[in-house]
Amino acid sequence: MISFILNQRQLDIREKPGQNLLDFIRYQQDLTGTKIGCREGDCGACTVLEGRLRNNELVYRSIISCLTPLGNVHGKHIVTIEGLNLEQLSPVQENLLNHGATQCGFCTPGFVISLTGHTMSSQPSSTAAAIASVDGNICRCTGYKSIERAAISISHLLKDKDPERPLQWLVNNRFLPPYFAGIGKRLSGMAQERPPPGPAATLMGGGTDLMVQQPHNMARARLDLLFDKEELKDIRAADQQIIIGASATASDIMQSSLLQKHLPRIGKHFKRVSSEPIRNMGTLGGNIANASPIADLVIYFMVLGARLRLVNGQGERTLPLSSFFIDYKKTRIKKGEFIHSISLPLTGKPYLHNFEKVSKRTHLDIATVNSAMLIEVHEDQIVRCMAACGGVSPIPRLLKNPSAFLTGNRLTAANLRRAAEVLQTEIAPISDVRGSAQYKRLLARQLFMAHFLELFPGRFALNELIS
Repeated sequence: MISFILNQRQLDIREKPGQNLLDFIRYQQDLTGTKIGCREGDCGACTVLEGRLRNNELVYRSIISCLTPLGNVHGKHIVTIEGLNLEQLSPVQENLLNHGATQCGFCTPGFVISLTGHTMSSQPSSTAAAIASVDGNICRCTGYKSIERAAISISHLLKDKDPERPLQWLVNNRFLPPYFAGIGKRLSGMAQERPPPGPAATLMGGGTDLMVQQPHNMARARLDLLFDKEELKDIRAADQQIIIGASATASDIMQSSLLQKHLPRIGKHFKRVSSEPIRNMGTLGGNIANASPIADLVIYFMVLGARLRLVNGQGERTLPLSSFFIDYKKTRIKKGEFIHSISLPLTGKPYLHNFEKVSKRTHLDIATVNSAMLIEVHEDQIVRCMAACGGVSPIPRLLKNPSAFLTGNRLTAANLRRAAEVLQTEIAPISDVRGSAQYKRLLARQLFMAHFLELFPGRFALNELIS
């Protein structure tokens, strides 16, 4: 049984948990305002809001319904464009209209949902945040400046939002229908966890890649959905380590105060991982288990010395994240095991760490090449250096040779140029739809140098590193 609130109605249904939410909304509930676009999470036309109780607080996030397994909405409030209807246009809808931010209208429901989700954030609004809230939505005919102007106007309307009772303020100011005021109480009376599926079920985290690659298989499969397992979502410090649960989403990680303390650039870096709705859905464990050679979170945490905790019914084991991958889409996970968490060494000061990525789109795109670096420098001497690169071999690659070359050497432009040459001996990119092998080699070199330009501003002139 899957129980959730869809707009104003509570549904108790017996459906396959791997069926996607988009098809259920449109074909079984006749809510056709949620559009079918790419079915890959790229366009945002199927965006809906997901409300859930966390520590007795009702929290809303935007999600992509085409990649959401129906089982993941159990115990939650799902809001489609129809669920925002009032007797008059809301300020979000009104501003999109007044700024000419809609033309054919196909993408408009997704923009309304994303911008409304921004109004529901517990964080103060800003023009940058309002514009960023629609980074997962594509408009193919209007042009984005009118949408940006609408987002800016909406942000200005939120300057007086009550931070203590934001939902009630939004209801009072007709951003939301009145029924939202009672959703928290209704959800608290519902079971938040689904019964266990029993033995032989396939484990799945966020499913953002599986739902693209194998939607029909997932719709029929017997699944054990890990997305809402609270014991797998924890982010904490313990025993001189930072522990990140496998079901923590990219948004959970990005917004963690503990990780922000030790990785001050994490907010900037994770803006490049994907769009906001996908960050709200994609899990750390899923990104690792998918074993993509360009997995952003793998590259990001590999250089930090991350260790994987693998668990099965009989016990557990740990191994370095860098040694988890054997070959393309092949890992060291054994039958019956699942990824429980990763751990990072807890240091007394923030990591000197950087992440770079090149893709065809700034947001919501798979990397052509990505790269990360951790470095320690004392009195011009490189004490430690760890670099990693994705998209240049069949697996995410920890670059041992340039790291070893730099460790113990002075931080000079000449040494960095030599390290970039050493890097080329360790990678073997192939030509594919994202770029030629030669282009990827160039990107690997440029991103390697970009780490030093970012981490040591003013220390090197660009022409010193690329000459």
